[in-house]
Formats: sequence, structure tokens, C-alpha cells
Amino acid sequence: MTSTDLAVNVRGLRKHYGTKKAVDGVDLTIERGEIFAVLGPNGAGKTTTVEILEGHRVRDAGDVQVLGEDPGTAGRDWRGRIGIVMQSSNDQAEITVGEAVRHFATYYANPRNPDEVIELCGLTEKAKTRLRKLSGGQRRRLDVALGIVGRPELLFLDEPTTGFDPQARRDFWELIQSLRDSGTTILLTTHYLDEAEHLADRLAVINSGRVQAVSAPDDLGGRTARRAVVHWTENGVARQEATDHPTRLVAELAARFAPTEIPALQVIRPSLEDIYLSMIATPAA
Repeated sequence: MTSTDLAVNVRGLRKHYGTKKAVDGVDLTIERGEIFAVLGPNGAGKTTTVEILEGHRVRDAGDVQVLGEDPGTAGRDWRGRIGIVMQSSNDQAEITVGEAVRHFATYYANPRNPDEVIELCGLTEKAKTRLRKLSGGQRRRLDVALGIVGRPELLFLDEPTTGFDPQARRDFWELIQSLRDSGTTILLTTHYLDEAEHLADRLAVINSGRVQAVSAPDDLGGRTARRAVVHWTENGVARQEATDHPTRLVAELAARFAPTEIPALQVIRPSLEDIYLSMIATPAA
């Protein structure tokens, strides 16, 4: 893979606050056109890492390239190529959705058509609504509209669906997928494992300032972490066995216990959340 295939290329990133190592040697690559999720507990270093990529925080060490430039020294043209949707925002509550999007469009040399952006984000019916009257889901859609009106090549999304109800989250996911399908690279931070599993092409787990794993959601933790565990009771004793072949083990147990049922039989496969929680329970080495 060449550097031109990468939206983000990070090597040896470090950021310290006194004796605290907030980011301690992070290596990371994000391919153009993918949705990349960053997961980690509070205080793990993910927010600091993303702020450095956005050019909002100065690093102590490491090589960082975002869209081919160092965000620490990049100029206005580079900033016009990224979009940022923060977890919270302050704005003029009395202006309308249409006024907000049209105003933000003036910041860019080649913005999208504001009306098309409003339609893309599902806000056409709210175009004349004042911001203070928007629901939480509508407000986040507006945040995305403001983030993409400048035609960003790379969009940063910070906890975009916090506080959403289940249907609003799924509607928002469709919007994010449509942006990726149009060629936008998306870096997503989230605490929702189902969100990362549904949206991300790849994800990184950051813990204690280091990257513990980078993989597709279905591959997180490797084959061993995803082995099924078969539970049953035999001679009054609870038994369990991790296996790559649960059907074979259940068949063997069925033959052993025939003609009766296998007592207390359960076959459990670890979820992405189970694997993630297991990973972050131990600080990165």
C-alpha cells in the first residue's frame, strides 16, 4: 500500500502531560474510503490521538500524516479538506437549519450545495426550523451537515449517537454509510460496540495510551478469543469447554447422554463486547 492510499498514517505518536503518558507510541493507518472506529475506555488516549490528527493538539513526538500533510503545520487549504463533528457544539439557537448550513458553506472555496446537504442529512422538512427546536437526533444530523458542507475528504465523528434512541441511531448509521459510499473517509470514536460492529470496516482498541489491536470487527481478538464455549452438567458437576467445533462437541455429548437430553446445555459465542471488555481489562503491554 502506498502513502497515497492512506488518509491517515501515524508512527510513534506520543503525548505526555507531566508524568502521565496520554499517548505512548501509537501506530495507526487509515485507508482512504473506509470507516475506521476508535474504541477505548475513558482516559485511554483516544481523544488526545484524534485531536492531534485534527490539528487541535500539539504532539510531543512521532510522525503524523493526515491527507498527506502534517496536521501540526498544515494550513487553511488542508483544513478545508477535513470535516469535524464534535460531541457537543455551541451555536446561535435562534437561526434556522438552512441559515446555519448556508453560513458554514461560505467558509469553503468549493462547498456542496447547502440545499443538497440538508436533503442528504434528512433535514429538508426542518430547513426553516430554529436550532433550539431540533430534537437530539436532528441536531446531530445538522452537525454532520455542517461537517460535510465543505466536501471533506476525511470526516471526524466524535461519539455521534450519544443519547439517541435505537431508531434514531439506526437512521444515523444509514447517513454515515451513505457518506462512505460517496467516497468520504470517516474516523469514528464511539462507546457503542454495536455501532462499531455495524459501521466500521476496521477498528482500533486504544488502552493506556497504546494500540492494543487493529482489525475488522469480526476478527477482533483473533480466532482464540472467538471460540465457542459449550456448557453442560455431568454427574452433578457443571462443565464447560472452549472449542472451534461446537457442533461436533454437542454431537459427542448427545451420543454420550442418549437417549436423554444433555443436562443444562448451552453454546455461547463471545460477542464483540465480550472480547473488547476482556482486552481493556488488562492495560496495554
